[in-house]
Formats: sequence, C-alpha cells, structure tokens
Amino acid sequence: MLPERTTERINKEGKGSHQVQRFVFMAMGIMVFVGIIAVAVFFIALQGEEQIMVPEVRGKDLIAALLELQEKELNSRIQLRPSQSIAEKGLILEQDPPPGTIVRAGRLIQLVVSQGMLINTVENYIGRTIDEVRLDLQTLFASAPQALLSLKEPFMYEYSTDSPGIILQQSPKPGTPVSGPIALELVVSRGPEDTMIRVPDLIGLSISDALEQISQSGINFEFSLRQARGAEIPETVVSQNPPGQSRIPGTTRVAITVASPPTPIVEKDEVFALFRYPMPRNPYPLTVWLEVQLPSGERYRLITVEYPGGEFTVPYRLPIGSTLILSMLNRELYRETVKVPPLDELYWN
Repeated sequence: MLPERTTERINKEGKGSHQVQRFVFMAMGIMVFVGIIAVAVFFIALQGEEQIMVPEVRGKDLIAALLELQEKELNSRIQLRPSQSIAEKGLILEQDPPPGTIVRAGRLIQLVVSQGMLINTVENYIGRTIDEVRLDLQTLFASAPQALLSLKEPFMYEYSTDSPGIILQQSPKPGTPVSGPIALELVVSRGPEDTMIRVPDLIGLSISDALEQISQSGINFEFSLRQARGAEIPETVVSQNPPGQSRIPGTTRVAITVASPPTPIVEKDEVFALFRYPMPRNPYPLTVWLEVQLPSGERYRLITVEYPGGEFTVPYRLPIGSTLILSMLNRELYRETVKVPPLDELYWN
C-alpha cells in the first residue's frame, strides 16, 4: 500500500489536471461564441449598408445637401463649376451616383456645386487687341456649358492711327451688369489708311534668308517657281516685283520668283516644292506661321508673318514624310505631308 501522503498528492494532481482541461474547454467555447457573434454582426452590418438609397440633392443648397448625406451615412466630394445664373451660386448642379441608387454606407457621392457667374459686369476691352480678348473669353468660359460673353462677328472695322486689331469701341459699354449671355459688338482698327512700307531686296537670297526678310518687313507676298535659267542658282530668288527698296502701300502684293532645280527630287528622299493654301481675306493682317515636323520628330518654323489673306505660298525643300503645319491665331488651319511627286511631275514643265 502507498503511504497516505503519497495518495493525497496524487489526488490533488488529478484534480488540478481536470481543472486545467475545464478551463481550456471554457476558453475555446468563449472564443467560438465571440467568433459567431462577430460574423453575425458583420453580415448584419453588410446587409444594412447595401440598403442605403442615395437621396436627391440636386438643386439644394450645399449645406443642406451635406447634412442629408451625413444622415444617410454617405460621404461626399465637391467640385466647383461656374454657371450662367447668379441665383444658382452654392446649389448642387449634378450628383453621382444619381438619386435612387442603392449603395453601401460610406459610399462617396460626387457633387458639382455652382460657383455662380464668373463675371458680374462687362469689362473694358477698348485698347486691347481682338486676338487677346478672343483668347481671354475662350479661357474664361472653357468649362462652362454656355459662354456668358461672346464676340458678335463679323466685326466692324475702321481706319485708325491705332495699330491693326486694336478695339476702338464696344457695346455694351464697360460696367454693364451681366444677367445672362451677351454678344459683344466691337469696332476694330484697320490701321492707318495710307500706311507705306519699304520692300526688301530679295534677289539672290536663299529661300530661308528670303523668308526671314519677309517676316521682318511685313510685306504682302506671293511665291512662284520656274526652272533656273543661265547662271541662275536653283533654290534662290531670281526676280521680284515691285523691286527692292520700293515704297508701297501695305496692301500691295509683292510677286517673288524662285529658281527651281531640274527635278522636284533634289537629293535622295528630299523634295523641292511650293506649299499652297487658300486663306480667307482679313480686314487687317493676322499672325500666321508655317511649321515643319521632320520624320525624326524635330519641329521648327519656316516663317511667321502678319498676313492679310489670300493664297499663302512658301517654297520648301524637305525630306519625304515631313509634315507642313499652317496655323493662325493659335489655331491649326491645315497640315500636309511631303510625298514623292507623281511620275508626270518628276521633271518640271
């Protein structure tokens, strides 16, 4: 038989082991219970989020719209946009998702809020150039569905001591309240009626040098091509009318003739030709430029001039695949790709 003390010790150890097992089972049970509750709460919450309906907030004041969305446990993101009415300032113009959409709690609602009109009165445009005003109005109302101020065309023109393109008069007058769309009527300067300019001497110049002289002098010009004769050097100016150093009215067109090489293809993969584009007649010269984009991607300008309109002509020698780009008033008018001439044009007539 075991001693009495040994038996007592074994009984105590057995009881301690049962207590530990009971504690472990209780802990596991609590964890399982908590897990079940957590999963149940998650699905209940998820089910609740899916039942939220987006309210109609368009036309409401911003503060009221935000409070209503907050009550629905919805978040918001605000974008400001000008509108055509003073009364719309601070009101919701658009919302996304639209009213009636079922979403989860916390969903982001995009709100477009009116800034009201960008301008309240007509500015003073007298003394500014028509090109500046046109660009300002385009920029001002670029994001608006309808421009509050627009230019009524065609403009009225008058000869004036002011430079061509300067605004002389406007209607409505400066300071007129803007309560809706207005078409501005403008009187624009043609420049002095008797403006005289000096014709540069272009004979013997290369095409690039001639184009630079034309840009600096401001003459009205027209190029033509013919085959080189005698000792004439191809791709240079061989005649002009009126002659160099003449003083002529600014509207007079100077005829410039360039000697062409024997064939349009002057070197491998290069073409010599005359760029042509018919432009509308303008009341006064406008800034026009012709650019080149080479097949390599390099881009540069051939000429920038103040041009009154009519057929725009510029001789060029460029690699096949180059692109000629004609622009006026910061707007591209036309582009043309340099191509291999047709077989019947491989030799000049």
